Amino acid sequence: MRTLYAGLFVSLDGVAEAPNRFVGPFFDAAVGAEVGAGIARTDTVLLGRKLYEEWAAYWPSKTAADDPYAEFINPVRKIVFSTTLERTDWENTTLVRENALDAIAALKQEAGGDIAINGSITLAQVALAAGLLDELRLLVFPVLVGSGRRLLEGLENIPLRLIEAKPLPTGVLSLTYGSTEPAPGA
Repeated sequence: MRTLYAGLFVSLDGVAEAPNRFVGPFFDAAVGAEVGAGIARTDTVLLGRKLYEEWAAYWPSKTAADDPYAEFINPVRKIVFSTTLERTDWENTTLVRENALDAIAALKQEAGGDIAINGSITLAQVALAAGLLDELRLLVFPVLVGSGRRLLEGLENIPLRLIEAKPLPTGVLSLTYGSTEPAPGA
């Protein structure tokens, strides 16, 4: 079975929304290496509608010369979960309009590399609550943002186990948690 992970940038006070507001001063080669290590094994990326619309407006025109992440995100298989989108135009993107949890479970059964949820807060929360998420990979930035959507807000009683904790030179913590069992009621 493939590994489904959520990889997100989070402030020390738990904010995951608009990481561009707080990542910059702390993003160095070590942070880049952590991101690179995660995507090296990833061949499918899951996106919610909001993040898809943001990324589809930005990434298709970018090349590796603009940003090294473009070399990964543009050709990789992307699955977008939305009940409101009519179509997707970004290369190698498939739209799933219903039964998201069933679709994710089926993806995990396919042969292939890791499946990533990068930046889609709602999708990460849903997968975690449903017991489908195998790993929660967080890069925790040493800054208090104060406002914005928090990654774990509204989630309760989901046991996790620490797999790895690694401090990076700029004060960022790379934390990986694994699930211990499906969430109650999942």
